[in-house]
Amino acid sequence: MKNTNIPLTISETQEGLLKKRFSATELVDAYLGKINKAKDLNAYITVCEDEAYKKAGEVDRLISDNLPFILENFPLLGVGIGHKDLFLTKGIRTTAASKVLEGFIPVYSATVVARMEKAGGITLGKTNCDAWAHGASGENSDFGPTKNPWDGKFVPGGSSSGSAASVAAGLSLVATGTDTGGSIRQPANFCGVVGLKPTYGAVSRYGIVAMASSLDSVGNFGKSVADTETVFNVTRGEDGRDSTVKNTEFVKPRAKMKIGIPKEYFVEGVDKEVAESVIAASKVFEKAGIELTQVSLPHTKYAMSVYYIVQPAEVSSNLGRYDGIRYGNPRADFGAEAKRRIMLGTYVLSAGYYDAFYLKAQKVRSMLIKDFEDVFDKVDAVLAPVSPTPAFELGEKTANPLKMYLADIFTAPANLAGIPGLALPSGFNKEGLPLGFQLLGPRFSEPVLFELGKLYEKETDYKIVLPNL
Repeated sequence: MKNTNIPLTISETQEGLLKKRFSATELVDAYLGKINKAKDLNAYITVCEDEAYKKAGEVDRLISDNLPFILENFPLLGVGIGHKDLFLTKGIRTTAASKVLEGFIPVYSATVVARMEKAGGITLGKTNCDAWAHGASGENSDFGPTKNPWDGKFVPGGSSSGSAASVAAGLSLVATGTDTGGSIRQPANFCGVVGLKPTYGAVSRYGIVAMASSLDSVGNFGKSVADTETVFNVTRGEDGRDSTVKNTEFVKPRAKMKIGIPKEYFVEGVDKEVAESVIAASKVFEKAGIELTQVSLPHTKYAMSVYYIVQPAEVSSNLGRYDGIRYGNPRADFGAEAKRRIMLGTYVLSAGYYDAFYLKAQKVRSMLIKDFEDVFDKVDAVLAPVSPTPAFELGEKTANPLKMYLADIFTAPANLAGIPGLALPSGFNKEGLPLGFQLLGPRFSEPVLFELGKLYEKETDYKIVLPNL
């Protein structure tokens, strides 16, 4: 690139392309150069050089043709994308970060991938993640752990570890992810970027390796709320291939909005700096004219018990198809975490235990949903911590699965209820690790969350900061 600094937002990228400050091909040069220099992060499993240059050439030709309404027709024009390696990409290896699918080449692309490419996006590569999306740290990948761009001794969060690290480090402009129990919001929080978990049923799961089918939500990462909103608007809506997705009318922001602070999310065990940063964020909204009120989500304490019955049950069902007969390697190549979840799930679904565990968990899940419905009768959104702690050290929790599972304690309730969540960065702790918070809203209230997120950025004069790699 003529200017070695890669643009940090979609609008900056597209302004530079249309004003001929640089070409899409030069952008790809710069991204691939950064990815190569940052190999120690292990953010990517597969880098798509040939495909990226081919798409960049198409973008450059579109711009040279001087087409009218080009950004209206191609809202992701020239945007460099990292796709979580659960997303099928036609002709490009897709592994789910597992040795079981180490050599799998899909013959079609996921709906989200196809829509982003049709909108002018450029696929740079497939990002690392916990194998099959099983994890909260990025350490369960069969291709090695991703490291936190702010400090390589710490985890980037999981399971969408490579996607969050890629965006944080400037190795892609945006990235895709899945959120089954916090797998977008938690790594966004640990890496200091914006992460969107949409409403269940807002974005198609077609062509994405399933983890837990009643919980999986397909979202994205960006460096600003506006960028995550742009990607969401490209990817949302019916595709005729995912029956849970309907073109539903979204909740619009009101002139006078109210935010609830759930008392159950500020309990013993929450890091002091995390709690203080969330309270500080609430004061920003209050100063901007948003009314704050304390709310209660009384069944939150049961969320993890419910989640770790429902999720492994669905995992055991979904992973049953990987038998090594039609494609992929034999089941012996499953990692320890996948085997653990298959066994847990098979147990709770087995005769004599189904009623005692799975059925009871689904009943409590209904109570969690009712909690959120009651709260959203009173407020437009809920503001809460994403994780009880900032990023923890690599290896700190790998020997204790239960301790690792508790990292999802503040994110899993939104998945059980099917509601949207937006994670936003709010600064750094004393060790230089990112801090942040999440906004949760009723189903299909993404426009409300975007409005509040952009208000927070405006009020804090939000500046994008990149780690010194």
